Amino acid sequence: MENIREYCYECNRAKKSCVCSFIKPFSTKTEFIFLMHPKEYKKTKNNTGKITHQSLLNSKIFVGIDFSQNSEINSIIKDSRKSCFILYPGKDSINLNNSYIESKKQKVIFLIDSTWACSKKILKSSTNLSSLPKISFNYENSSAYEFKKQPSDYCLSTIESTLVILKLLNKQNIENIKKSSLDNFLTPFNKMVEFQMEKSKEKSIRYK
Repeated sequence: MENIREYCYECNRAKKSCVCSFIKPFSTKTEFIFLMHPKEYKKTKNNTGKITHQSLLNSKIFVGIDFSQNSEINSIIKDSRKSCFILYPGKDSINLNNSYIESKKQKVIFLIDSTWACSKKILKSSTNLSSLPKISFNYENSSAYEFKKQPSDYCLSTIESTLVILKLLNKQNIENIKKSSLDNFLTPFNKMVEFQMEKSKEKSIRYK
């Protein structure tokens, strides 16, 4: 009888590699919106955007490339009670390491979950997003994404980038997130990396 692989419906990973038990969701004052490229959404082995969304109670995921006509996103952007920003490095971006977001309105941060090439396409296609104020940050360490090559040393996964933002927002007193929540934030990501590295070792031994 053929073995049927069981999957977790939350993280879309095989149950033997499921990391949901390590996710400890918490609330934030800031609303996080993840814009996921369709190619990224289909990934099951190394999609950190879904894990990040599961970790943040005040977050949403939208899948697509051109979000210009997305009524829900446009409603959020046009809401006069909210200040919207998008994480995207550039000369005109607000660097959170040395600049404060001074607006007293509720903060909404859009993060593009995709490769750099696809991220550029999403931002170029989505005219409603390209006009938003951009934010960025400085980060000196390399990504812990050991089994996935990043385009540059300073590039981080979605969940790693989100953690940096959360810490900086805490520092600016925009957030008041418990240290324990921040300390545990990357645990499901680290477990995912451990599992994939172990599988890679098994494959290399098997084919020697």
